[in-house]
Amino acid sequence: QFLKQLGIHPDWQFVDVYGMEPELLSMVPRPVCAVLLLFPITEKYETFRTEEEERIKSKGQDVKSSVYFMKQTINNACGTIGLIHAIANNRDKMNFETNSSLKKFLEDSLSMTPEERAKYLETYEAIRVTHESSAHEGQTEAPSIDEKVDLHFIALVNVGGHLYELDGRKPFPINHGETSDDSFLEDAIEVCKKFMERDPEELRFNAIALSAA
Repeated sequence: QFLKQLGIHPDWQFVDVYGMEPELLSMVPRPVCAVLLLFPITEKYETFRTEEEERIKSKGQDVKSSVYFMKQTINNACGTIGLIHAIANNRDKMNFETNSSLKKFLEDSLSMTPEERAKYLETYEAIRVTHESSAHEGQTEAPSIDEKVDLHFIALVNVGGHLYELDGRKPFPINHGETSDDSFLEDAIEVCKKFMERDPEELRFNAIALSAA
């Protein structure tokens, strides 16, 4: 529904990943071009995030210039940013309606920095309004902008044969190594499992795949 409101033809769809075992992954329609992970922001995770950032800053990493990444400056918009990251890094596979608000946003923001993209989204009514109306349509009450939410969305995408984690709260994309169109779902789920292993007491994890319809 959300994709349709943003002017994307329904040849891709978001589907739930019901479990991380091979037989449950085999139920997900292929190909998969992105995975969104919903997870809790806990003390353990924040500690890890700080260490990871320092490690990458000292060691460096390869990030292709074609990776579309944006910062998150709007509270509670991580789902929208995750969605933009998923679509933006697969825009060559998507069929947009001519008047698609998301298509226009991506074209306008391609040459911007991650910070400029965040600022642009703040002013971009069409996407924000769609996000808010779709959040209200769901079963859960959409959290207000000021409410402290401890659940967060990130996107995992394949750009040029590398698996990237895109999280608007982080200063840069995280390169998780090589992947392929065929192995992408399994590779992305391995990254999801690491999030779960860092917080074994937590149960609030949820993965959604952007799959061919």
